[in-house]
Amino acid sequence: MSTYAVTGAASGMGRAVAEKLSAAGHTVIDVDIVEATVTADLSTAEGRRSAAAAVLEQAGGRLDGAVMAAGLGPAPGKDRPRLIAEVNYFGVVELLDAWRPALAAADRAKVVVFSSNSSSTVPMVPGRAVRGFLDRDVDRVLRALRIFGKQAPTFAYAASKIAISRWVRRTAVTPEWAGAGIRLNAIAPGAVLTPLLEKQLATPAEAKQINRFPVPIGGFGDPGDLADWVVFMLSDAADFLCGSVVFVDGGSDAWFRADDWPRGVPARRLRSYLKRMAAFRR
Repeated sequence: MSTYAVTGAASGMGRAVAEKLSAAGHTVIDVDIVEATVTADLSTAEGRRSAAAAVLEQAGGRLDGAVMAAGLGPAPGKDRPRLIAEVNYFGVVELLDAWRPALAAADRAKVVVFSSNSSSTVPMVPGRAVRGFLDRDVDRVLRALRIFGKQAPTFAYAASKIAISRWVRRTAVTPEWAGAGIRLNAIAPGAVLTPLLEKQLATPAEAKQINRFPVPIGGFGDPGDLADWVVFMLSDAADFLCGSVVFVDGGSDAWFRADDWPRGVPARRLRSYLKRMAAFRR
């Protein structure tokens, strides 16, 4: 049996994942702000350091995998964009930076990061905000979002999910991750019937917007079904899965972007592409 760290395990999809892994006989070190083996506030640097250290101590320096499900959605509030940035991006990359040696110590460790189909369906997300995330500069992220006023939390959420998806794809293929036997991937759910979505549906104005969003198969996702996808991505069957962002969203991403992906390498990037191929062969 294996040992997994699961953040955001007190509710929603994180909880569903933790329950399925535990039911299969695995050891789960669950992390959340309440009701968890490791309680920590991932919206603060100290909370993230505390969570990372506590998990490593309990795991004995070896992790077979991790599921990064902790996240905050858009909600009103002046401080909400910063909270979203801290939890959704830094609460992933800083913990995984700390856990990478423990993951490398395992045999074929797997990591699944929760992204969102908001990474591909929200228009006008400022590139400066995404670059701010990737440069780990939260103040630059917040400056880029000020122009959106009360809508800033929506764009903070989308920017955090674009950035974390790019971080996964950039990082997964490096010698420190793929070369160390770690398989790093992301899952991008759509509208899943979690407590957060139920709360939004209870507000008529939000419910109207949610129900207008195209979901070709109709309805909402089930947390247990999403958890089954995560469990698969942690299994031996996913050994050849690396740097992928898997959309499980009822067809919304395909509805919006049927012709956007996959796409060949643009001619303007061909020289850089060939150099990278040559470097890899060496």
